[in-house]
Parts: sequence; C-alpha cells; structure tokens
Amino acid sequence: MKVLFVCTGNACRSPLAEALLKKFRPDVDVDSAGTHAYYRVVDLTRRYAEQEGADEFLKRTPEDLDVKTLCEYDVIVAMESRHERVILDRSPECADRVVVWHITDPYAVPYRQAQQIFEKIKSKVAHLAKSL
Repeated sequence: MKVLFVCTGNACRSPLAEALLKKFRPDVDVDSAGTHAYYRVVDLTRRYAEQEGADEFLKRTPEDLDVKTLCEYDVIVAMESRHERVILDRSPECADRVVVWHITDPYAVPYRQAQQIFEKIKSKVAHLAKSL
C-alpha cells in the first residue's frame, strides 16, 4: 500500500500527514509532495509533529510533485480541490485514487489556529490509518 499526501509547498499539511501516518502505520509506504515545493518544512509543523511524537518521521526537505510518479500510489490525498486539479492535469488516469480533504493552509497563521488545522489533519490521518 502506497499513500501520497499533496499540498502546495510540502511545508505544512502534507509532510505532517505523512509523518503521522508513518507513526500510526509503519507498515504503509507513505510520501508527500507539494505542487510548488517550499525550501523547508516550517517550524510550526515541526513543533506540532514533536508534540505528537512524530518528529522522527517528518521529512527534512520538501519535495515537488513533479518528481513523483503518481500512478505508483494507491491513495493520493489532496489537501484542497486545487491540488486535486494539478494531480489530475498531470495524471488523469489516477482520478479514482484521489481523495480531497478540504484542509486550509496553516502557513503564516498564529500557532493556536494552525494547531486546530493540525488536529483536523491528525483526525483524518487516524481515520485513514484504520481504513487501510
């Protein structure tokens, strides 16, 4: 089973989801990418991952979606509809593998607000972990 999480910069949402799923399900091959990869995973994401005991699973450097072979993944989670559109523009044959979570970007918001977004990600990842 291979799962890919996709957001904009691969700096907040998708790397956190990747780290949490790796923690919950070490038997699953998990990855993440951004439609426009940022240069680093941001501190608020690192802080939350550490709080959740998932920092050891958090990637160090964001990756761009362009380097991924989308059809290798069984499940592709897009954080927003716009990410789904990018995925389907690149690989329309993967349409039946894409799920959209509708999670807003926590980049540049206060930590308390970002933490609420991260809690939503954690809840969705926990549900996904049980369903795989």
